[in-house]
Amino acid sequence: MPSIASISKIDLPCKTPQGDVKEQARIAFTSRSPHMERLMDVFDNTQIVTRNFCKPLGYYIGHSTFEDRNNAYLETSLKFSVEAIENCLSKANIHKDQVTDILFVSTTGLATPSMDALIINAMRLNPHINRLPIFGLGCAGGVSGMAKANAIATANPDAVVLLVAVELCSLTVLRDDYSTSNFIGSSLFSDGVAACLILGDNHQTPGRVKYKAASSKLYYDSLEVMGWDFTNNGFKVLFSKDIPEFINENVQGDIEGFLSQHSLKLSDIRNFIFHPGGKKVLEAYTDALEVKGDFLKNSRIVMNNYGNMSSVTVLYVLERFMNHGFEDGYGLMMAMGPGFSSEMVLLEMKN
Repeated sequence: MPSIASISKIDLPCKTPQGDVKEQARIAFTSRSPHMERLMDVFDNTQIVTRNFCKPLGYYIGHSTFEDRNNAYLETSLKFSVEAIENCLSKANIHKDQVTDILFVSTTGLATPSMDALIINAMRLNPHINRLPIFGLGCAGGVSGMAKANAIATANPDAVVLLVAVELCSLTVLRDDYSTSNFIGSSLFSDGVAACLILGDNHQTPGRVKYKAASSKLYYDSLEVMGWDFTNNGFKVLFSKDIPEFINENVQGDIEGFLSQHSLKLSDIRNFIFHPGGKKVLEAYTDALEVKGDFLKNSRIVMNNYGNMSSVTVLYVLERFMNHGFEDGYGLMMAMGPGFSSEMVLLEMKN
């Protein structure tokens, strides 16, 4: 089985208290749309303490075009992807020339040539590396990327696979959009960069976390639940207030069905590596699964300290498990995203 050799995350330079973001949002939104004052309590109800941002707060209140913001996405993504990859390779004692595959996951910016090509050029990685850019999976992208990276390493036991995920959600918040979705997004979404190294079976120093299986599900007739509208001004966020209800109705059956394929039950899972979409999403998981104890502690800590970084968030949760401790046994990664969809990865974890 492939194993996770190392993982690294980035604390971006403009980490900002949620209270400061709230005051900036009050200036930005209520000065031009006074009725939005009634929504300001949303910031206090997120349980987010600090947000991971790639730019200082003043940047977001100023005028910028979609081109400006996408250029900022390209520059920032490249800089911190390289930093995360170098940290990841160093932790695993793997030389960059050994990398055989690179997957780049993102939903918050556009690049052609794709960002993986920019990374290969900047780092002078092997030009024959297999490349797989993954766009549009939103919050589910980190788990889906992990599944695809491990599928590559399963097919090639000699593989050294780099999984890189970047989301700069703050650059998508539209200054002149007074919709509820955009406002809620401004209270919740943040920026993040993570890299993960997955090794095929033939490597001599396997990681403590091994890949077991994956599952992907797209729910029919739910396309409107989450996603983007692409406008002249940029990415306009769409998400439904019904997401927690959707989780309540589906998640337990989906998890139990997936685990049963591997002769496992929910009670066999010791480490829940779940994407913390927000306070209500975590509450929906808690209510639906009825697992004893504070099983989503690490997810909540990441949400408290960073906000919702879309696809990257679940990798920050995984990083916390790997660096702060986990229980021997099975781990389950899970996230839900546009489509509406769910992604799961089953891991075997041993200290």
